[in-house]
Amino acid sequence: MSSPASVGRIPTASNSNEVLAGAPPNVGTTPVPPPASEIAVDAIDRSFHAALARFTGGLSPAALALAFADWQLHLLASPGKQASLAGRAIQSGFDFVDAMVPRHATFHPWTAIRPPENDRRFIGTDWELPSFNLLAQAFLLTQQWWHSTTTGIHGLAHSNAAIADFALRQCLDTMAPTNFAISNPEVLRKIMETGGGNFVYGLHNFVEDWQALLAGARLRSDRTHVVGKDVAITPGKVVYRNELIELIQYSPTTPTVRPEPVLIVPAWIMKYYILDLSPRNSLVRYLVESGFTVFMISWKNPTPEYRNFSLEDYRELGVDAAIAAINSLRPGQAIHAAGYCLGGTLLSIAAARLARERPDCLRTVTLLAAQTDFTEAGELTLFINESQVAFLEDMMWRQGLLGTAQMAGAFQMLRTNDLLWSRVVRDYMVGERAAPNELMSWNADATRMPYQMHSDYLRRLFLNNDLAEGRYQVNGRPVALSDLHMPMFVVGTLRDHVAPWKSTYKINFLADADITYVLTSGGHNAGIVAPPAEEGHSYQMLTKKAHDPYVGADEWIQRAPSHEGSWWTEWTRFLAAHSGQPVSASAAGAEQKGGPLGDAPGSYVLEQ
Repeated sequence: MSSPASVGRIPTASNSNEVLAGAPPNVGTTPVPPPASEIAVDAIDRSFHAALARFTGGLSPAALALAFADWQLHLLASPGKQASLAGRAIQSGFDFVDAMVPRHATFHPWTAIRPPENDRRFIGTDWELPSFNLLAQAFLLTQQWWHSTTTGIHGLAHSNAAIADFALRQCLDTMAPTNFAISNPEVLRKIMETGGGNFVYGLHNFVEDWQALLAGARLRSDRTHVVGKDVAITPGKVVYRNELIELIQYSPTTPTVRPEPVLIVPAWIMKYYILDLSPRNSLVRYLVESGFTVFMISWKNPTPEYRNFSLEDYRELGVDAAIAAINSLRPGQAIHAAGYCLGGTLLSIAAARLARERPDCLRTVTLLAAQTDFTEAGELTLFINESQVAFLEDMMWRQGLLGTAQMAGAFQMLRTNDLLWSRVVRDYMVGERAAPNELMSWNADATRMPYQMHSDYLRRLFLNNDLAEGRYQVNGRPVALSDLHMPMFVVGTLRDHVAPWKSTYKINFLADADITYVLTSGGHNAGIVAPPAEEGHSYQMLTKKAHDPYVGADEWIQRAPSHEGSWWTEWTRFLAAHSGQPVSASAAGAEQKGGPLGDAPGSYVLEQ
């Protein structure tokens, strides 16, 4: 395990991208450093790319240009496709004219085209009024036609077609009728109600947000819930700390507890307390009240001095260190390990190693919206090719880390309608702030990521898919997910834009274990934060035994029975079924040498 002195360590050639890509390998010999002239040339190029990234938001112009060139050249060389597009344009025009003609003197909305199920921009009776409805249909028909220009072109690379389609959609979304006061009925209605006062309120909101951004602070609407006061308030103690994590042990609330502790590994891209929000929707509190002893990793918010921390450092100082600390506190007890998002990916790596070296260490493994195979990782893969990864590496190389603004921008691009344009319309045109909630505050409380770790993650997992294909090495030896034999509980979310459920489902193909797979309603965050007391949740669930034949995702969703309610109840039943009989909470406790290091939520989660 690394010591505190390892902060700011110099990476070696084995885990660093500092070595020039063109340098030949030196098998069995000491690597020869490149000449000073090559180092200088590389530094100039990387500095230029880092400066350029400030104007492109981290997107590689070369990657976009290559994708558009591939699309345009193949489209120009496809006269049949061009004729088909011309015919489709004419047909869309006829459909739109036909929609303008009322049937029996009554206008019927959405006769030409309806909004997709996940497009919430045109919801409401105002959008069924003839003028606004026809405007919306014209926009949707245009959007549909442009989408068709990037599909069905023989020879066009699928990845380049997806990039071109995504970029075109971003451009079209800026021109949606919902984004302009004169064509948005909600804004026009608010103008009539307030006599134009909504623009005064909107200007006030805009100035307030602009001042916050210039000061480098969070927006006011995102600062409504205070960590340790409104959220992350489940009682507990910090029982271990190193330079990368604090380990929190939560206080029992039941007279008896299960003997096996639960360790939760959250993603380090955000603060851990998404799993410990307010008491009404805290997964941690629910587990504690169900009779489990819960430990939580709280990741440090890294500074530029952490630039050379690698993905392996996060495993050693994160998951492995937490497991070692729990083993010292609860000797002889196997652990129920759970990982959320990136934390689940890291946990699967650690669990694969432990399955080979210490098979009795983990009783069960739970993965929440976590990917282990990255071949179908959704629209995030649009930004993961050699050109884009190299461009991001250069940007992070200059800064030492990936900043919170860049990470937030990447996720906003995936859902511009929900995360950007809807907020612009509501805050600045309608002049109203959305009702504050815990998830909004948490979503704005992002963390930074060290240069080396993020580079390892992008290259080794996203770009090369080393973990799923057996090339990911731990301590010089490759780990295999097929070594996972302990019972597993895996949760995917139906509308996940970060870890698509079919991607998380692939663990059924990779691991040799009894796997209970749950597909829950909601998205990447709201699907996981699904307390039983909250209405509107549902899920499908099916258990596959290790010896059962593999069932594909499309067949699984047809077979798996549906249930109303929260998947949380199923998880506690799963954990209880693989736990020993309850014991006294006081007898299950363990004295820590020197006493606790502080109260929950600890100090790392408060770092900005």
